[in-house]
Amino acid sequence: MRLPRPAVLTAALGLLASTLVIGATAAPAPAALPNPAGWNLVFGDDFNGSAGTGVNRSNWIYDIGHGYPGGPGNWGTGEIEYMSDSTSNVSLDGAGNLRITPIRDGAGNWTSGRIETQRGDFQPAAGQKLRIESRIQMPNVTGAEALGYWPAFWALGTPYRGNWWNWPAIGEFDIMENVNGINSVWGVLHCGVNPGGPCNETTGIGASRACPGSSCQSAFHTYTFEWDKSVSPNQLRWYVDGQQFHSVNQSQFDATTWTNMTNHGYFVILNVAIGGAFPNALCGCTSPSASTVSGRPMVVDYVGVWTTGSGGGDPDPDPGTGFDAYGTIQAESFSSQSGTITEATSDSGGGQNIGAINNGNWLRFNGVRFGTSAARQFIARASSGAGGGVSGLVEVRLDNPANAPIGSFAIGNTGGWQSWRTIPANITGTTGTHDVYLTFTSGQPADFVNVNWLSFAH
Repeated sequence: MRLPRPAVLTAALGLLASTLVIGATAAPAPAALPNPAGWNLVFGDDFNGSAGTGVNRSNWIYDIGHGYPGGPGNWGTGEIEYMSDSTSNVSLDGAGNLRITPIRDGAGNWTSGRIETQRGDFQPAAGQKLRIESRIQMPNVTGAEALGYWPAFWALGTPYRGNWWNWPAIGEFDIMENVNGINSVWGVLHCGVNPGGPCNETTGIGASRACPGSSCQSAFHTYTFEWDKSVSPNQLRWYVDGQQFHSVNQSQFDATTWTNMTNHGYFVILNVAIGGAFPNALCGCTSPSASTVSGRPMVVDYVGVWTTGSGGGDPDPDPGTGFDAYGTIQAESFSSQSGTITEATSDSGGGQNIGAINNGNWLRFNGVRFGTSAARQFIARASSGAGGGVSGLVEVRLDNPANAPIGSFAIGNTGGWQSWRTIPANITGTTGTHDVYLTFTSGQPADFVNVNWLSFAH
């Protein structure tokens, strides 16, 4: 989507322990992302948070201005808006949604929002599949008032970061594009060379269809992209509400083009552009116009990335054996995470801890072996430098972050972010082998805990 287009688009385009443990009432569990059978969640954001606040910067980067520094102007597409990090343009609505809102000021200048994932390692392992999905309501505007609106949900090859001139060789997957309030979703692949090449640049290889049932603008629909390395030739597939409407496969491309597009990870982008080559091509005019209305947001319920293995850039550190529940599991050896950072620790033995943990973050540890004798206690090495009144729960969940916790402890300030305590909590008796999630729940948005290691006991 973001790189140059031609004038015409084809395809019509629970134990309380020690003085730091506080008797807080458990906050509600994070809203569940979908849990498709056979898939493992490796990244997710359900945009829960207070109305009028920005996105979690541990998950997202705000793109600012009219282009990447040193890259093509107007984001390479001719769009006219200034991308900002203002909550007027990018904010949570307090009901579990993100709103990206284009606004025109009194002088006729447009601002809007564009965010991209901090992570750029989303790709399937050999023999596995990757799934990128979002539930979105497009800006609810049609006709002349919608002229120039260009919402999109897409992924770009990570080698683009810091180069800005290697498109389209590094690949682009447009999962959902829409222009001018038309009741249609476009799915497009960009690759190879520009102009021309195997992806017919700058148009790309695309397909489109109307949204099932309710229009794209009047209701939420689910937009999904799958990158399948489990079949030969490999395939790329596009879906709306579970209905496939576009696909390409490896045999359509020469080996160099396919390798240059698929030998690296991708990052995910959400944005609403105003004007540019795509809306202009569809209307045969220059957009926006004086009739285009300001302030109609794209509303995003969630973004998730899943793999059929432990992949997505976070392979199981010991894929053959997983983790021994009764040994010390270092927090930084997670198989996957959302929203946290890894940093040096001053705790005994040195090494690293997981930090910047706040409400809705999680860590996953694949294949934790509990054996046949039930574990009944969870122990974690934790610390907190949270401010007064800030506290939260460290919870243990099995196999899915949406499942009910099997145990938890509450934590507030321990005297500093490197003031460590060993905290036990009772858990429901657990046997067998499970993916273990540490989930973090707080009634406040601030960071409230660091974790160095965890273990279980009978």
